[in-house]
Amino acid sequence: PISPSRLSSQRSGARGSSTGLDARTLADAYGMTYTTHPNSSVRKVIATRLSESKQTIPHFYLTTECILDSLLAARSDLNDHANGAYKLSVNDFVIKAVASALHVHGAANVAWTDDAILQFDHADISVAVATPNGLITPIIKAAETKSLSQISNEMKDLASRAKAGKLKPTEFQGGSFSISNLGMFGITEFSAIINPPQACILAVGAGVEKAIVVNGRVEVRTIMKVTLSVDHRAVDGAVGAEFLQHFK
Repeated sequence: PISPSRLSSQRSGARGSSTGLDARTLADAYGMTYTTHPNSSVRKVIATRLSESKQTIPHFYLTTECILDSLLAARSDLNDHANGAYKLSVNDFVIKAVASALHVHGAANVAWTDDAILQFDHADISVAVATPNGLITPIIKAAETKSLSQISNEMKDLASRAKAGKLKPTEFQGGSFSISNLGMFGITEFSAIINPPQACILAVGAGVEKAIVVNGRVEVRTIMKVTLSVDHRAVDGAVGAEFLQHFK
């Protein structure tokens, strides 16, 4: 067993650890076998930023359900008439809806500083993309000014180059609001960690068929849950709720 004094020294010496106890020391002490995968510079930046976010930003969470049936029908119709010029995804609609809601509710398109709250003129939407080196958030800039087809084609290009490690810093650094969508993995609901210095991130789940009551009748609808994580220093609960109402 690890002695109390050794535990104490590990707690005081471990940097960036949520528990203060080094995992390697514990594994070695108890004979646990493992393979090491050295942390890339991207992984280290992610760890630092997310630790900073959870430790310094007062998060609160708002969840709502969206009925997708009309969206799915519109998506199918638009794709059928695109003649290969684009292929819209549900996430393209989410990006456009977020940008439109931020354009109307600018109080949610903000960032906190000690001296002032910065309210951005455009909805620069950071979209989380998984890459071999870790998560990266390419940006659809001024998304409120772009059509669904523009957003779709731009997002495909950004995601492809993100996975290949070919994005320019200006294409993934900055942004005023983030979206994290795990619906394609079958995840129905989750809460995301805010991407500092932004004040909000929207976690998007999968669309799932459910029986709901519509005008007094039970009907089957496709339901998508979304959860807004909010920096309470910059955005109040009512502002977050109004933003979600418009998005929905």
